[in-house]
Amino acid sequence: MASPSLAKTRAKTHPRAWLRLGVVALWLVYCLPLHGIWRLFRFESPWPRLFLRGSAIACGMDVRITGPRRQTNVLYIANHVSWLDILVLAGRTGSAFVAKADMAPWPVVGWLATLNHSVYVQREQRLDSKAQAESIGAALKTGQALTLFPEGTTSDGLTLLPFRSSLIAAVAPPPEGIAIQPVAIDYGTAASVLAWVGDEGFGANAMRILSRAGRTRVILHFLEPLDVSDFTHRKLITQHCRDAITRALKLGS
Repeated sequence: MASPSLAKTRAKTHPRAWLRLGVVALWLVYCLPLHGIWRLFRFESPWPRLFLRGSAIACGMDVRITGPRRQTNVLYIANHVSWLDILVLAGRTGSAFVAKADMAPWPVVGWLATLNHSVYVQREQRLDSKAQAESIGAALKTGQALTLFPEGTTSDGLTLLPFRSSLIAAVAPPPEGIAIQPVAIDYGTAASVLAWVGDEGFGANAMRILSRAGRTRVILHFLEPLDVSDFTHRKLITQHCRDAITRALKLGS
C-alpha cells in the first residue's frame, strides 16, 4: 500500500509536469549529437553544462548568482536540498559532483552524472576514506570545478544537517592552486516544498515539483573563499563552511 505522502503526490500530478519533462527530453535530443561532434574532434564540450542549464529552466527554476565565484581549480562546499541543486549549480558553473556510488547505474540521471565527470564514493565505507579522498584530489587537479554536499543527503530546507568532514580530507590542506569556496543554494520560501526527504521516491518527488505552477527563483550565494593558511584541518574547513552557509541562508543550525 502506498504511503500517505506518495498518494498525495500522485493526486497533485499536473499535465505541466509531463510538458516540462517533454521539453527536457527534446533538449537532450538536441544536445547529444552536438556533444558527440565536439568529442569527436576532441574539443572541450560545453553541451553537458548547457543541457543542465536548459533543464533547470525547463523545470521552472530562475537562477541568480551573488558574490564572486572561482570558476576553475575549486571545490565548492554546498548545502543540499533537492536533485534540482545539480541542475542549477552545474548549469551555471559546469561543476562536477561528488556523488554516492549507487547513483551511477540510475537511468538517465546516472548517465548524465557520469558524462559530467562525477566522482563516485561509497560514503558508508569508512575504510575506503583514503581512496575516496585520493579520487577527489585527482578530480580537482583536472581544473574542473567540483562540488561536495557534506550533509551526505538532502535536508528539509529549513535547517542544515551536520556536515561530514571525512571527504574533505582530500583538501586539508588544499592541493597547490586549489581553492575552497562555500556556496549557499537558496530557494527562499520554496525550500521546504522542494526538499526531497522522507519516504518520497525520486519519481514521485520529481512529478510533484514539476507540477508546481509558476517559476521559482534560486539564488546561488558564492561566499568568501577560505584563506588556506588559516584552514589546514578538515574539521576547521567543515565548520567554517557550515557556519558561512547557515548565515547566508539565515537558517537554524
